[in-house]
Amino acid sequence: MSSARRLLIREAKEALMNQTRTITSTFLPLRSAIVRPAPSPRRSIVTMNKDDEPNQLEAIVQQKQALRSKMRKALKSMDPIQRSQEDNAIQNFVLEAPWFKSSEKLCAYVSCAALREVDTSKILSEILRNAAEEGCAQIRKNLYLPRIEDRNSNMRMLKISSLTDLIANSMNILEPSPVDCDGNQREDVMQASEPVDLFVLPGLAFDSLGRRLGRSGGYYDMFLKKYKELASKRNWKQPLLVALSYSLQIVDEGAIAITHNDVPVDAIVSPAGFIPTSPAATKMSD
Repeated sequence: MSSARRLLIREAKEALMNQTRTITSTFLPLRSAIVRPAPSPRRSIVTMNKDDEPNQLEAIVQQKQALRSKMRKALKSMDPIQRSQEDNAIQNFVLEAPWFKSSEKLCAYVSCAALREVDTSKILSEILRNAAEEGCAQIRKNLYLPRIEDRNSNMRMLKISSLTDLIANSMNILEPSPVDCDGNQREDVMQASEPVDLFVLPGLAFDSLGRRLGRSGGYYDMFLKKYKELASKRNWKQPLLVALSYSLQIVDEGAIAITHNDVPVDAIVSPAGFIPTSPAATKMSD
């Protein structure tokens, strides 16, 4: 075979391989805006091709907005008696859970009735009562609560010792004041010398894969990513991420579209109990 013919064959093979790679990279990301996670220590998330990202991202945004609208209507229509019963069941389950009882440092949220979030008043009161009691047989806990810093998804978690440390922000949501009664800056969990064991999180919808639909601000996802990076950098054990959910907020797999910015939770607590959604949480429930 002549050298010219060998050269033509080699070039044809290379062209065919390049074409195959192009076709694969173009069409694989478009199979679905949501992919079923492959078996791995952590769930996988949607990976978008750079060329197709704007269109695919727009589709995900629209899907999220539609689900948010649906969930807000469902929460608004929820029977008040059922809501109260589910609030009590969820909080009682958390307070009796071994992973809660053993936690020493935890981040939680102050529930807002206007947003129809799962109530956390009983959980917060128990944590603060426990922290204030001398000689308490239970593990004393340090509690950090969210404070919104701006409209660019920046949020801090500040330590409080009493519910009187909370003030209403511009949206009438209670959050920690930046300084205590003595004028000292409150401890920021990102500057704490020890790791957080547990995050108790709100949301609009969740599924059995741990996907969480927030309220579109991105505050929790951005904060959780930063904290998880900090924990990795300091060689700390990653915190357990637990979401509180009414029964109607748990949706079918595939209903929640996700991007690389969305942080999945490890478990969900609903009126039915503890629903593990990660290997770490599954091991705890065995």
